[in-house]
Amino acid sequence: MFLALWVGGLFVALVAVGLFVFGLRRRLIQRSGGTFDCSLRWDVPVEPDLSGKGWVYGVARYSGDKVNWFRVFSYSPRPRRVLERSAIEVVARRMPEGEEELALLSDAIVLGCLHRETRLELAMSEDALTGFLAWLEAAPPGQRVNVA
Repeated sequence: MFLALWVGGLFVALVAVGLFVFGLRRRLIQRSGGTFDCSLRWDVPVEPDLSGKGWVYGVARYSGDKVNWFRVFSYSPRPRRVLERSAIEVVARRMPEGEEELALLSDAIVLGCLHRETRLELAMSEDALTGFLAWLEAAPPGQRVNVA
C-alpha cells in the first residue's frame, strides 16, 4: 500500500514538474517580446492539401532579420525553424478550408511561402499577419523582399 502511494505521488509530482517546465519555457520565449502564435506546415506539396495533416502549433519570435519558430509542445529551448527575412518569398494568402479549419486556430489566415526553395505555410491571426508582412517589407535597403 505504501509503495503504491509513493509511486502515485511520484507520478503526480513528475506531471506537475513537466507542466511547470512547459509554462516556464513559453514564458522565457515570450520574455524578449515580439512573439505571436503561428502554426507551421513545412515542405508543403505543390497540390493543395486541405486534410489538415502536417500542421504544427507553435510560437514565432522576431529576432532581428530572422523569425525563430518554436514548437509549443516541446521542451527544447532552441527554435525548431529559423526563417531569414531575405530568404522568405510570400506566394499565396488564403483562408483555411476543409479539415484545416479544425487543425488551426479559429481566426487563422494561411500564408503560402517559399524559404530557400522549400514550400511552407504559416497560419496566424490577421493582426499577426499584418505585423509579419510589415516586418517583411521593412527589410534594410539592398535586400530583396517578395510579398505577393
